[in-house]
Amino acid sequence: MDARAFWIVEPGRGEIREETLPQASSEDVEVHALFSGISRGTEALVFEGRVPPSEYGRMRAPFQAGDFPAPVKYGYASVGRVDRGPQGVEGRTVFVLYPHQTRYVVPARSAYLLPERVPPGRAILAANLETAINGLWDAGPHVGDRIAVVGAGTVGCLTAWLARQIAACDVQLIDVNPGRRAIAAKLGVAFATPEQAAEHADVVIHASGSPSGLDLALRLAAFETRIIEMSWYGSETVRLALGGAFHAKRLALISSQVGSVAASQRARWDHRRRMELAISMLHDPVLDSLITGESEFEHLPDVMARLANGAGDTLCHRVRY
Repeated sequence: MDARAFWIVEPGRGEIREETLPQASSEDVEVHALFSGISRGTEALVFEGRVPPSEYGRMRAPFQAGDFPAPVKYGYASVGRVDRGPQGVEGRTVFVLYPHQTRYVVPARSAYLLPERVPPGRAILAANLETAINGLWDAGPHVGDRIAVVGAGTVGCLTAWLARQIAACDVQLIDVNPGRRAIAAKLGVAFATPEQAAEHADVVIHASGSPSGLDLALRLAAFETRIIEMSWYGSETVRLALGGAFHAKRLALISSQVGSVAASQRARWDHRRRMELAISMLHDPVLDSLITGESEFEHLPDVMARLANGAGDTLCHRVRY
């Protein structure tokens, strides 16, 4: 079988390339893609060649081809239909942590079956929701906590949506873009700009990808609050104001990264169980509001360049095959 895939051929430039697929074994599935999602924060850094050499190994996606900085085939949010596979799987719709490609062959264990009530077009959010789940596990909020989520990108929105389902929690989603207020309302959470944000938060989660957002997160934290850092800056050096009240308030700055299951859950949860949880939660139609753009696969080189250079109001962008 032949396929077509999106490759980053050099920092800042991508192209569509022909692929020759391997012969599938009895334990593999052959998938033809229906949709894929662009994880804007990470994929923009990869597209621009901003993965630091020290992270080349840790930043590899499950089915990545090539090496950083380029040429590299990168991505992890593909939804497709199984054309051939083991009994019970053929004809089913699946989510796979695969790059942007029209067809592919993967081990059957790497394909996650979609429940009937989760539509394929929404399932591209699975990887982002898995990240949000892990971040909330790292944060460890309690019933009734005041929770501040700084950054209303896709992951920030999903984290706030999850947090507001915890009993009696007061959740505030904060972003510099006042246009995110409408999205927050659909998700059922309060919204504030940085100037309006309430201080004395019991839990602060930062997902803006901006050093100024992290400074704000430190300011909003109450005494002995944990600030969960979900942003990744690639090769950028981040300067923080750690004077002022940082030490007096005994704040804790904790990194959260989806590559490892949160320590609080690791004894009982593995990656597969966590992903299955994320997929099962995508039945809520309100999450469609996070998919703010769509384009054809063939346009991906231009679309990725546009998103990497500043996407305006774009949250999750969906690629249609």
